[in-house]
Amino acid sequence: MKAAFHLALPCDNIEKTKEFYVSMLGANQGRGTDSWVDIDLYGNQLTFTSAGSFNFDFKNYRLSGQILPSFHFGVIVDTETWGKLYTKLFSKDLDVTTEVTFLENRAGEHISFFVTDPDGYKVEFKSFKNNTEIFLNT
Repeated sequence: MKAAFHLALPCDNIEKTKEFYVSMLGANQGRGTDSWVDIDLYGNQLTFTSAGSFNFDFKNYRLSGQILPSFHFGVIVDTETWGKLYTKLFSKDLDVTTEVTFLENRAGEHISFFVTDPDGYKVEFKSFKNNTEIFLNT
C-alpha cells in the first residue's frame, strides 16, 4: 500500500521555514496561514506550526562509523534527484553533512546526507542502491 506521510512539527519562524523548504529544497507550499504552513516534500505533508522558541535534546547514535542524530526525518529519492539536491545544497551556506555510504556491500546499501533546516531539524536525503532493499530485514 502506498500512502503519503504526514508529520507536524513546531517552528520558530514560518517565513524562514517556507523559504528553506520551497526555495532550497524545491518543495511545494500548500495551505497555510500566518501561524502554520503545509509543505509538500516529495508527496509527503509536513505541517509547520509557529511555536516560538523550543528545544529538543538531541541524542546521537552510530552507524557504519558515523555519528547520526537520533531525531531526524527524511526522504528516499532516486540517485539522480539525490545528486542534484546534494550539489545544490552543498554549494549554499547551509549545514550539510558530506556524502556517506551506509551498509556498503550489504543489503540496504544507500548514500545519505543531512541538512539542517532553520528550526534546527536534521533532514536526511537517502538513495538506495537497490530499492527492493529499503525495508529488507537483514
